[in-house]
Amino acid sequence: MSQIRIREAAGFLGVSDDTVRRWIDNEVLPATTDAAGRMVVDGVDLARLATEHAAVPTDPSGTASSARNRFVGLVTRVVSDPVMSQVELQCGPHRVVSLMSTEAVRELGLVPGSVAVAVVKATTVIVEIPQEHS
Repeated sequence: MSQIRIREAAGFLGVSDDTVRRWIDNEVLPATTDAAGRMVVDGVDLARLATEHAAVPTDPSGTASSARNRFVGLVTRVVSDPVMSQVELQCGPHRVVSLMSTEAVRELGLVPGSVAVAVVKATTVIVEIPQEHS
C-alpha cells in the first residue's frame, strides 16, 4: 500500500492542501495516519479520485481513431527553420513537444493560441518511480 502525504496528494491532483483536507472531511477521499502520526491517503484511492476528476477537454477533431493517447491542448510556441519546426502544446498540466516539417506547420496553421490534438504513438514507454516510493 502506497501512502501519500496530503501535500503530495494535492500536487498530483493540481489542487490545494486545503481542498484535499476538505475532501477527506467530506469522505470523498479516505485517509489514515502513518507511523509518524501524519495524515496520509492510499495511492489507489488517490488514483481513483484523480481519474474521476480529470478534466479532459473535448477533442475538437471529431475523428474516429484507434489511437488512445490523444492530448487536446493549446499551441504555446512554434520555432521554425526552413525545413523543420518545433511545436509546443500545453495539454492540461502536461507540456507536449513535437518535431515536424515546417510545411506541415504551415498547412495546419499552427500558431501560438491554436487548439490542437497531440496524438502519441510510441513503441516504447518508460515508467520510472521516485526512489522514496520504491
